[in-house]
Amino acid sequence: MKVIEHLNRSKEPLISFEIIPPRRGGSLESLMQLVSELAVHKPPFIDITSHPAVISYEDGPKGLKRVVKRKRPGTLGLCALVQHKFGIDAVPHVICRGFSKEETEDFLIELHYLGIDNVLAIRGDDNGYDKPLVEGRTNNPFALDLVEQIHGMNKGHYLDQIQASDPTSFCVGVAGYPEKHFEAPNRIADLKHLKAKVDAGAEYIVTQMFFNNAHYFRYVDECRAAGITVPIIPGLKILANQRQLSALPKNFWCEIPEELAEKARNADPKEVVGIGIDWAVRQSKELLKEGVSSLHYYVMQNTRSVNEVLRRLNA
Repeated sequence: MKVIEHLNRSKEPLISFEIIPPRRGGSLESLMQLVSELAVHKPPFIDITSHPAVISYEDGPKGLKRVVKRKRPGTLGLCALVQHKFGIDAVPHVICRGFSKEETEDFLIELHYLGIDNVLAIRGDDNGYDKPLVEGRTNNPFALDLVEQIHGMNKGHYLDQIQASDPTSFCVGVAGYPEKHFEAPNRIADLKHLKAKVDAGAEYIVTQMFFNNAHYFRYVDECRAAGITVPIIPGLKILANQRQLSALPKNFWCEIPEELAEKARNADPKEVVGIGIDWAVRQSKELLKEGVSSLHYYVMQNTRSVNEVLRRLNA
């Protein structure tokens, strides 16, 4: 079933998750155990992230050396396992950076053949590396371009002017930023970019993580005022350690409220997980009280915290 169908048909708030493939050479068994634990909560869909090659700098005899590390593989295989082994709709992330339009089309065709009809179209993080393209090939500079390519395939329009006899039928989600994308000059400009993606075919929005619900409520009001009517799913992250007090704002452009930051900063490190759980429970309850249709948790590769949050929500 498509994500938009899950959202439209459900009479109760939905709970969904986002996970990440194992590192190259990592164990699939541990990830399958993670999905098994998440399946207990009966999520209608699970997002699986995608990753291009990344740049790192390593010490060597001549100083720092720039190294291009191969991408983290596994998104396609993991999607197939989630959907066909566990019966949960998989939502692979399809990204612009590091992939040509031709590679994107190939990936989407593979998904189509697997019966996977949901995708989240995002530009992807800037990792400092743009893979050289084969002569004559191009990429999608922005998520809007990616949405347009996917929507074109849904109409049967493939690259090289190929008209497909078996068009795809993807439900396309896109990312939204309650606290504004860091590259946008202001929230108004950010909303215009978002509306363009919706007008191009996006059917729902999943927000970047936020820790202050006021940002989400304001964002929804601003979206509706801008004529964006599709569902807006709030994305939640459970604070796990003190390092995240600086790492999350730096990498995801989100604010950590002072109340939460002070509690975590002054606590024994072993107590931070509990503080993060308490905060996520509080956030989730308030969002549900205000009538949100779905909660989306950024789990990555550890279920302990989210299991406790959901246990307390259901208690």
